[in-house]
Amino acid sequence: MEKRYLCLLVLLLIHFSTVEAQRENRFIRKGTKEYESNKYNEAEIAFRKALEKNPSSAVSQYNLGNSLYKQNNLEESVKAWSSLANRSDLSSQNSAHVWHNIGNAFLKSKKYNEAIEAYKNALRLNPKDEDTRYNLSYALRMAKKQDQQKQKDQQKQDQQKQDQQKDQQKQDQQQAQQQPQQGQPQEISKQDAERMLEAMKNAEQKTLEKLKKEKKAIVTEKPEKDW
Repeated sequence: MEKRYLCLLVLLLIHFSTVEAQRENRFIRKGTKEYESNKYNEAEIAFRKALEKNPSSAVSQYNLGNSLYKQNNLEESVKAWSSLANRSDLSSQNSAHVWHNIGNAFLKSKKYNEAIEAYKNALRLNPKDEDTRYNLSYALRMAKKQDQQKQKDQQKQDQQKQDQQKDQQKQDQQQAQQQPQQGQPQEISKQDAERMLEAMKNAEQKTLEKLKKEKKAIVTEKPEKDW
């Protein structure tokens, strides 16, 4: 009796697996058809549904990355392909294709250093792939050009900063010259000092002469007698 139940369970599992596989394949076929018709969003949806049926499907995952790439969703396409890059159940050629596509996504994003590493990984798996070799050469040239441009931009920023500092120093100097110095006595020439001293002497002389005249004008009164 127990053997019958066990056989029934096995048959049910096989049937369920077969049904799920059929559904997965149906979504894969639909996704492929939509992809070939340039309906990349619909293809993405179909491949995602296929992955719901079988999350470990390398075919669905690879084609999902392709669909995302065609929609310029480059970051998500890299994520989709990266989950396949190091799978041991893929052939060297298929893994090389995955790395090649990852390199293309990075190249399109202008992440040239990342693209270079991806292409190198692809060539390690398939050294005879001339398309990957060409893309690697192009990525190397673009990375060098990008570095040179960054250096030029940095030099330009540094020069602008120096010019701004010079302008600020010049403005500070001009303001300092225009503002009178506070808290410090102003210097006078020797001639001005002599004139001031002479004027003080003259003023003092006039004051003394005035005092002399006032003394002469004073009359001393006699005290009144008592009765």
